[in-house]
Amino acid sequence: MKPSSVDYRNVVAALVVVGLLALPLFSQLTGNFFVLTLFTRIVIFALAAVSLNLIMGYGGMMSFGHAAYLGIGGYAVGILAAEGIGSGFIQWPVALAASALFALVIGALSLRTRGVYFIMITLAFAQMAYYVASGLSRYGGDDGLTIYKRSGFAGLINLSNRVEFYYLCLFCLFGGVFLVWRIVNSRFGLVVQGLRSNEQRMQAIGFPAKRYQLVCFVISGTMCGLAGALLANNTDFISPAVMYWTRSGDLMVMVILGGMGSLFGPVVGAIVYLVLEEFLSQVTEYWAMIMGPLLLLIVLFGRGGILGLIGSFSRD
Repeated sequence: MKPSSVDYRNVVAALVVVGLLALPLFSQLTGNFFVLTLFTRIVIFALAAVSLNLIMGYGGMMSFGHAAYLGIGGYAVGILAAEGIGSGFIQWPVALAASALFALVIGALSLRTRGVYFIMITLAFAQMAYYVASGLSRYGGDDGLTIYKRSGFAGLINLSNRVEFYYLCLFCLFGGVFLVWRIVNSRFGLVVQGLRSNEQRMQAIGFPAKRYQLVCFVISGTMCGLAGALLANNTDFISPAVMYWTRSGDLMVMVILGGMGSLFGPVVGAIVYLVLEEFLSQVTEYWAMIMGPLLLLIVLFGRGGILGLIGSFSRD
């Protein structure tokens, strides 16, 4: 009887979870507080990548304007803080609602198209949001908006405490991963994945394709808006640069690098991408010339990204 093979993707996912949970302890024991700061940023962008993976990996919707929701969530927090509203119980729901509304508008229009036209229209809307934020002279314009006080939660959690804030970000990330898992394994998620494979056939058997895709699109945008609210609190600053198209490209690279259409792929992709970026930028100012070929090799020879490459060892 042939022994069952080990799925190394599950092993890697478990190690990632344990490592992220234990990171503050490692930081305290070694006195290396920078690693905690770095991984707080990584966890936030991992949440944004997980949200993009929901529509891109499982839904087949290649959005090139996903970073717009990062900016909308961040600006919702920053603008309310600038107007004297510092409660997170107000800021964060507004950030989620604004992101959901923007995703609803973009999705309703973008889903009328497909293929490269869908990609371009999502990019166009994101650039519109970028230029609107750049024109908000009351809130810093091109220079960005400084947030002088982080969101308050009536003493329940102190976002100025780096460990507490890290675990809050981690909780949001794990919550996002769990939500995606629940969605893709539900009837709704199976329909969305079926639409990715063969939209015409799904419509022929009676499923309202655009309605399912739009709901998925709004959920994804709302999740990314939450990442934007976390990012604004992490940096104490928000600027239009967060919404620029290159940031959307970064999120797409994280998803593809880790493994598009896999649950933990975006998390692994975000960790690898941002750690490589940080390390190489310390070595040389031409770090992008090294990063590019490395990413290209992984994508070319690791079908399904890093987790796909790891999964191939399970089948050998």
